[in-house]
Amino acid sequence: MPDELPGGVLRGPQAHADRAFRGIAIGAAALVLLILGMIALVMADRARPVLAEMGLDFFTSKRWSPPHEKFGALPFLFGTLYTAAIALAISVPVSLGVALFVTQVAPRWLKKPMIYLLDLLAVVPSVVFGLWGVLVLSQHFGLGRSFLTAGIILGIMITPIITSLAREVMETTPAAEKEAALALGATRWEMIRAAVLPHSKGGLVGAVMLGLGRAMGETIAAALVIGSALGQITLDPFAPGNSMPAVIANEWGEADHMHRSALIALAVALFLLTIVVNLIATAIVQRSMARSRGKS
Repeated sequence: MPDELPGGVLRGPQAHADRAFRGIAIGAAALVLLILGMIALVMADRARPVLAEMGLDFFTSKRWSPPHEKFGALPFLFGTLYTAAIALAISVPVSLGVALFVTQVAPRWLKKPMIYLLDLLAVVPSVVFGLWGVLVLSQHFGLGRSFLTAGIILGIMITPIITSLAREVMETTPAAEKEAALALGATRWEMIRAAVLPHSKGGLVGAVMLGLGRAMGETIAAALVIGSALGQITLDPFAPGNSMPAVIANEWGEADHMHRSALIALAVALFLLTIVVNLIATAIVQRSMARSRGKS
């Protein structure tokens, strides 16, 4: 047994092990930040030629013409956000409903098979979803290659992610709070609304934002079904469009110097957009946790 000093401070082999673990953990965190910083620096340097040439017009212009070295990212920014919004509108109600069913309603014999099925759906390669969208949604359902087709495919892809995270968050609700609500005469839905959802609010927001990040960054599936239309900004969900990951995947192989710089600038914009989404999610989660502590 290691000796324990006043104040609970350990000495001996366990103290050395604790210091070693702390050093490894700090080193791993620093390595992640270092790699992230190196990626950001390299990408920003490669995107500098087109940004120096076009300035803010790169983000506000709709014209994308590589032969004329005119690059406007606005349609791709719009397409990325529009398809992600469609995906969330489809996925969030389904994901939260399935998570509530699995954690609060489903019998034990059905709960485990549903969890296994959701985990299996989460590991299906994105190209499989994309090909299914091309062969089924585009042709048999007549949706064509459009914003809506891309949004449906992305919604299907992020549903198991949001569902799994939401389920884990809901299962952390203390049993005493749920039993207290039921003991006061609440119905099952009233118990969920009064105990489960308030306790899980912050984690549910984080799950949705993680799904949003996945929807914005998906490449292959979106490239197959979105239509690859240049300069298209419309709210018509049946119209073809494009997104930042899709245009990078489709045009990278034949891009020259300035064209490639423009595609890298799109990647930088997507990188920054993802960071902004994560910061917003973190702020919402922290605000929700602060309110919960204040009420308690």
